[in-house]
Amino acid sequence: MYIFDMMDIGNLLINLSGVVASFDIKSLGVATGVVSLIGLLIGLFLGLASKKLEVPVDETEEKVRELLPGANCGGCGYAGCDACAKAIAIGEAAADVCPVASSDIHKQIAEVIGSSVETSDKMVAYVNCAGTCDKAKTNSNYFGPRDCKLAAGIGGNGSKACSYGCMGFGSCVRVCAFDAIHIIDGIAVVDKEKCTGCTMCAAECPIKIIEMIPAKARTEVACSSFDKGKDVKTVCTIGCIGCRLCVKACEYDAIHVNDNLAKIDYEKCVNCGACVKVCPTKVIMEQPI
Repeated sequence: MYIFDMMDIGNLLINLSGVVASFDIKSLGVATGVVSLIGLLIGLFLGLASKKLEVPVDETEEKVRELLPGANCGGCGYAGCDACAKAIAIGEAAADVCPVASSDIHKQIAEVIGSSVETSDKMVAYVNCAGTCDKAKTNSNYFGPRDCKLAAGIGGNGSKACSYGCMGFGSCVRVCAFDAIHIIDGIAVVDKEKCTGCTMCAAECPIKIIEMIPAKARTEVACSSFDKGKDVKTVCTIGCIGCRLCVKACEYDAIHVNDNLAKIDYEKCVNCGACVKVCPTKVIMEQPI
């Protein structure tokens, strides 16, 4: 009796396992079909939604973006080249708003948006300071952060006695995306060949001694001090003393002294070098062509 019962139970289990297996296979097939159907419906829904919600692509904006250099330096006043391209395409910005792009690129952009640009001189950065380590005097030992903005916030001008001089901590160097400015002998110096005129270094300088000048300019006043001549001499051996000899020597009315500081009008300057020759402190410098 016991043996018979065990055989019956065994057969019953075999039959049940077959039913379960059959049920599992059918359930799996149904589940797979349901999931596939749901996936298909979701795909169709997303496809329809993308068409419905699709943002129209401005072909003009795309063409302008392709022409821009992709530096994303912000020199144009916009948050990167994408924003700049959009601004140009909608007429918010001029075709030559990008300072990094060449004049040829400006012309191509103008053609894309159906406008024109006037040929203008390339602008480059120039640091109005010649107070190198051997010329600028110090009035303290500076142990603070090697950052111009932070040093300016602390007060003073680092260790330099001249409150208008380059601190030489290199904040401008760090923001330049083109390796065009370096600290040499205690002051920032711009490589005109590499400078694209993006203005990032000028914007970063906390004492505003970096200005944009025409790349073709050969004559520069390497000083930013508005102090009187006597006070300038006490802190720097090469600073502008406001003597006005340069003004008298210039035949083109291209240099004037205001607030004790000589300033060149580059629209009038012909790079004759007359002011360079008469400057007693040699702060007016003539760069090679």
